[in-house]
Parts: sequence; structure tokens; C-alpha cells
Amino acid sequence: MTIAAVAAPITATYGSTDPTAPLVVLLHGRGSDEREILGLAPHLPSGPAYAAVRAPIAEGGGFAWFANRGIGRPIAGSLRSTMDWFRTWLDEVAPAGRPVILVGFSGGAAFAGGLVLDDPIRYSGAAILYGTLPFDAGLVVGPGRLAHLPVFVAQGDGDHVIPRELLDRTWDYLLSESGAPAVVQRQPGGHQLTRSSIRHLGEWIAHRLAFIDHHGAAPAAPTAQVTWPTLHDGELPERSGPRPEVSWTIPQQQETQSSPAHLQERLMEAIRALAGVEVGPSRISVPGARGFALHEGSDDQQAFLVPQVGEFAHLHPDHDGSLHVALPPDMAADVSAKGWGRPHMWAGTRLSPGFMMVYGPRDEDEFVTVLGIVTASHAYASGTDASVR
Repeated sequence: MTIAAVAAPITATYGSTDPTAPLVVLLHGRGSDEREILGLAPHLPSGPAYAAVRAPIAEGGGFAWFANRGIGRPIAGSLRSTMDWFRTWLDEVAPAGRPVILVGFSGGAAFAGGLVLDDPIRYSGAAILYGTLPFDAGLVVGPGRLAHLPVFVAQGDGDHVIPRELLDRTWDYLLSESGAPAVVQRQPGGHQLTRSSIRHLGEWIAHRLAFIDHHGAAPAAPTAQVTWPTLHDGELPERSGPRPEVSWTIPQQQETQSSPAHLQERLMEAIRALAGVEVGPSRISVPGARGFALHEGSDDQQAFLVPQVGEFAHLHPDHDGSLHVALPPDMAADVSAKGWGRPHMWAGTRLSPGFMMVYGPRDEDEFVTVLGIVTASHAYASGTDASVR
């Protein structure tokens, strides 16, 4: 059966009937259908509209074939056709401006992943539940591709349905190179949703939609060219070597490639010397973290980690050596894409979309770059064009 031969999409709906309400699309997996996965909706936040879509090809159990071990170039055409089929439906029910969050389970997770990789700016978030991204299917899977697109990831340690190497690759990409602010759960058990994962999924959806309602959504994906007045030649260079390991639970901490203590102290003194900066214990970080605050600055609350006290950055204790800073969205995406940091897992859901971890400097050259990034954060918070020259 070809996509062209399929009738109009069959959907099951729940929740709001307001055509402007945020839309949460539920995508089922192998051996399931739209009615079964719609059973999630009563356990998720009230307010949005929920729609579960029947997969267009019956053979293979819905969207499930995208999660098979053999995913790759041979099925890329099928994925392309099915994504086009889905987008035709979506663009009719959710015109541009209506927030859309995708929630996919198993094969539906692979399909949701394909959709956001193909066009990240179209979506307000994606939940990848017990599934994998469609790697090697002809889609762009590169650094910073999902910047500013919050994702929720749930996996089971004992999942034997999805190959472990694909689950691990999905986990590693979404938590690091993708640039997505990722809230994740890895639990004991196999290939099934748990009460805990459903509860945390509901909390994540509620926080994301509340943030959009109050602040709007930063455009997803990195911009082509970002100008950095605080860096030499106005450009952020690529960070060399592999990215460090970072904790995936709160508090967010850098666990490898720690900055030498003397560079941390130099960095602290250099930030202290920026105009108007006061140094004291961070109001949001772990004990021992030093916060940098401005008493007068921008009226934009998203330019701060803690707007109430003017904290725009903080330096973590010396066993860690990384920083958290608030950056303009385009600069934050550039930091992700160039390998200098990653977003906080709550960026764009509970915190500013530019709430970024910046890895501690390993040498003198990195010191200059990291100071330039923090100085850009200071300029954002103060509303000036401060630069390091």
C-alpha cells in the first residue's frame, strides 16, 4: 500500500475542542492503535487538545517499523512519505502559531524523532518514550540541531525490544550534541510505560505549555551565523575534542574534563571585574557556587538565571568548574552547536531558554573564549554591548 492510496487520517481525540488550544499529538507503536495510546491523555494535563493518529500503513504495526534494527537508507523513502502525509494533516489542524508537542512511544517515538529532526522549528517539544531516533535515515542529525526544542526521554534498563545500541545512541545525542534541553528518565524495567514516567511526562508537558503561554517559544535549531561582539573576530570557535560528561539529574554538573583550579580563580576575578558585578553565594546553585549579580540591568527576565536578585551567571565549586549563564537564544544555540556547553534540562520549561551550562576552560585559549561567553551573558543582563577587547 502506498501513502497516496491511504484514506484521510483517522484520529481519536480528547480534551479541549478549542482550535487554538495547544495540541499534543500521541503516536503509537507496534501492535497498538490510536485508541489505545489515547488512554494516556486522561493522565496528562488538562487544557490542551490531544489527538492520536492512526498510522497510514497497517502492515508492520503502525509506525513501528521505524524502530527496527534495520532502519537506514532502504526505508528513508518510506519515512519521507509518511512524514509528508503527517505534515499535511498537521498543517490543517494546527496552523503555524498553534503549539504542537509530539509524544511517541516505541515506533511512534522514532517517527516523532524523525519529524523534529526534519523540521525542528515546527514543534514546541517532543517526548521520546522507549524508542530511538531514526538514525541513518537521511535526516540531519548534527550538533545543535534541536537547540531550544525541549525533549522528554524515558527508557527502561531492561528494554529488549529496541536494540540497546540505538537506545544509547539516542540518549547520548539528545543529552549532549543535539542542543536540546532534555529531561530524562532511565528506570528499571522493560519496554513499557510506568506510572512514574507518565507522571513525569505530564509535569514536563504542563511546564512547557505554561512557559510558552507566559514567554512564547524561542525558535528551534541554530542560526546560520551568530555574531559575538565579546569574542575575537566576532565568532565562537569550535571547541576541540570530545564533550565532557555531564550529570543528567538535578543538579546539573560537569563530571569530566574539569577546569584547573587556577583558571577557575582567574575566571572568577575576571567576571568580578565586569561593570556593576557583585559576587556572593549563588541563589540557585549548589553550596559553594559563586553567583554573579547586577543590581541594575535589563528588564528582560530571561536575561537572568535568578531575575529576582539579578543573578546572570554562577561558577560551580572547583571539583566541577563549569558555569551556568543566561544568554540570548541565538548565542545559546551557538554554544551548543560549537561544543562549549549544553542547555540546562529545564531551559524553556521552568527556566530561561538561554539558561546554559558552559564547560570550564582547560587551558589559556579556552579561558579567553569562556570569558567571552560570560561577558556576552553580562552584556545581555545589563542591556549593553560590553565586550572583551
